[in-house]
Amino acid sequence: MSHWIILPIVLPALLAPFILMVIRHHLDLQRIFSVAGTVALLGIATGLLAHAATGDITVYELGDWPAPFGIVLVLDRLSGLMVFLTAVLALAVLLYAIWTGWDDRGRHFHALFQFQLMGVLGAFLTGDAFNLFVFFEVLLIASYGLMIHSGGAHRLHAGVQYVAYNLIGSTLFLFALGTIYAVTGTLNMADLAVKVAEMPAEDTALIRVAAVLLLLVFSVKAAVLPLHFWLPGSYGNAPGPVAALFAIMTKVGVYSVLRMYTLVFGPQVEATQGLASNWLIYAALLTVAAGTIGVLGSRRMMRMAAFGTIGSTGTLMVAVSLFTQDTAAAAIYYMIHSTFAAGLMFLVADLVVERQGDSIRPYQPMPHGGTISVLFFAAAIAVAGMPPLSGFVGKLLVLDAARDSAQAVLVWSVILITSFCAILGFARAGSLVFWKSHDDNEPDSEEIADAEVPPDPRAVKLPVAPPRLPFVPAFALLGVLVLLTVFAGPVMTYTGKTAEQLYNPQTYIDTVLKGTGS
Repeated sequence: MSHWIILPIVLPALLAPFILMVIRHHLDLQRIFSVAGTVALLGIATGLLAHAATGDITVYELGDWPAPFGIVLVLDRLSGLMVFLTAVLALAVLLYAIWTGWDDRGRHFHALFQFQLMGVLGAFLTGDAFNLFVFFEVLLIASYGLMIHSGGAHRLHAGVQYVAYNLIGSTLFLFALGTIYAVTGTLNMADLAVKVAEMPAEDTALIRVAAVLLLLVFSVKAAVLPLHFWLPGSYGNAPGPVAALFAIMTKVGVYSVLRMYTLVFGPQVEATQGLASNWLIYAALLTVAAGTIGVLGSRRMMRMAAFGTIGSTGTLMVAVSLFTQDTAAAAIYYMIHSTFAAGLMFLVADLVVERQGDSIRPYQPMPHGGTISVLFFAAAIAVAGMPPLSGFVGKLLVLDAARDSAQAVLVWSVILITSFCAILGFARAGSLVFWKSHDDNEPDSEEIADAEVPPDPRAVKLPVAPPRLPFVPAFALLGVLVLLTVFAGPVMTYTGKTAEQLYNPQTYIDTVLKGTGS
């Protein structure tokens, strides 16, 4: 099984240049190979998840170089779950992009899509901090190409802003890695865990600085306030299927916090004890509030979906920042939910944009308006965390796990109030777009206000065929949310064992350093 671990990285890494160099002029062949590769990736991810569910931690040593001297990939419950989530979301998004014709509105969509998968999956599987940086850069480059796909001044401006913010994060990442290596002489995560734990208290100043820098980097990736400003413009102007795929991107930052701050800088490590938990929870709560305010104030569908993603990420980081085993289990369940809920919301927003534009205002009835309104209603209650979908279960788990924390009252107040406000924001948008009557001859105040909004960059509408096929991926993601709700018990069993594995890292450390899984 250990040799299967590298396949989620190698498969898209080989497929992307093949598409780019051999079949770049043949769109149908690109679609066939891209879909076949993503289906194969889903099959591999399912096998890896099934293996990780046994509780075994498996190591792949590149070139048979043992850790900490060589590069290692590590499969445990958390990384197996994240690889599976990425594969499921990727297949739904890819099919949507093909069936709506989005992949034909620019160049090299499928090659960039595969490179993006390579970067995301590599970040989830690596056991080395420097290679985490490398995969961050791979997904950054690919995501920039995807973000400006099909062109447009607004999209290019948002892409430049996105790259600028993330390059700042990459620079901080290098500073942090340089500091860590100077102090410890290693960047292997398991070896770091051993050496940081053994450091005398008087020699911990530099490692604490590095830990804070890393947390800032991961907060940029996760769009935690005040480092979230790049996300609304970037995701709000990206092509719909690209924004849906980017739902997993913020989770890379959250995953990195979970991994590094339970394994290397965990609550049991004296050198960095309390370093993250002292302030991260307040930043997370402010992120929830900022996302909700954005949903209430948005005048564009895609921008509203982007702010919904910020609010969901804030809720997720609230659970992570409490740094207990119970809150980690709740966070992992909510991470599964928020990935698919955000992806669904972006696909629904794109369905609206393709038919009548991005502005949230009254329109004449759109084609398939009834079906889209149902999907929008489901996506709204999922993102807001209302019953009966899994967002409600996830928020209940987060609130329950936070009961014994010192900030319990604050956490409960912010999450409950923002959930109510978020559903109001989504209800306002839904009622304007789908249900409010509209007279073309008498523009209302909403239309007058929208006259000041720059034109929608998605002005070119290409024919899609057949028109109903794009609904299949959207309903598939909704089906995943329903299954996550129905099978919340078994999923929570898995997330509970995952949190237990995270907060008892000695098995991970022993397996990596002794190479028993290779």
